[in-house]
Amino acid sequence: MSFFDDFDFLRFFIDILDIFVVALLIYWLLRLIRGTKAVYMLLGLAVAIFAYWVSSFVGLHTLSWLLSHLFGSLLLIVVVVFQSDIRRVLTRMGSTPMLSMISSPQDQKVIDEIVKASVTMANKKIGALIVLEREAHILDYLEMGIRLESLVYKEMLLSIFHPSSPIHDGAVVIQKNRILAAGCFLPMTISTRLGVEVGTRHRAAVSITEETDAVVVVVSEEKGWISVASEGHLTYGLDGTALRRILIDQMQPQRFSIQRAWRDVKKFKPFSSL
Repeated sequence: MSFFDDFDFLRFFIDILDIFVVALLIYWLLRLIRGTKAVYMLLGLAVAIFAYWVSSFVGLHTLSWLLSHLFGSLLLIVVVVFQSDIRRVLTRMGSTPMLSMISSPQDQKVIDEIVKASVTMANKKIGALIVLEREAHILDYLEMGIRLESLVYKEMLLSIFHPSSPIHDGAVVIQKNRILAAGCFLPMTISTRLGVEVGTRHRAAVSITEETDAVVVVVSEEKGWISVASEGHLTYGLDGTALRRILIDQMQPQRFSIQRAWRDVKKFKPFSSL
């Protein structure tokens, strides 16, 4: 085999690696923007680029001039309009999942205690809001309540959210398998994706998951439903088994695999939640 044959093989390998890296980046970006306003931004940008190309080709000089100046300020417009989405993306980029999300028997025990407490409160129609921190720090996005630094037990959660408790209206924050604080107040989303029937607890849960990668368990005191909020989405009507399965899946490290990527691509519906 000559030197040029070796060079051609190396060039072919580098091209394949280049394509794979670009595809991986596109897949990662699609996962980040799924269910957010950024999907509409990409669609609008594509329409604007197409309109600019048509106006330049046809000779619509005024429209072409306006669009060219719009593209010149596009970066500033994107930063101002989509600052929350950009902050969420940068937060995830700066996180260290291998250090902060190591699965252990203690994780399983915490999840079991949360599930048992949620099912008990749902049966008694006691409202609850439980925030589980993952990779991103969430203290910057909420108003701190009473600091507890307690172990996670079913009885502790039931006592916090009991209607007679002075801190039952706030959220419980669980950080590193411990109850960091209770009675915390979360930001309220103004998203139009949620119907008027969605209560304040569910809106607060969606809001914190839009800003961070936290997972939130919500128990409705009106209907006794258990819901989970993650990445700005709400999953309603869960029983104990379904809740445990979702929490285990969400709280474990998300390692990349071809099977997982293909499954995500097949079920990717960018406009389903907007």
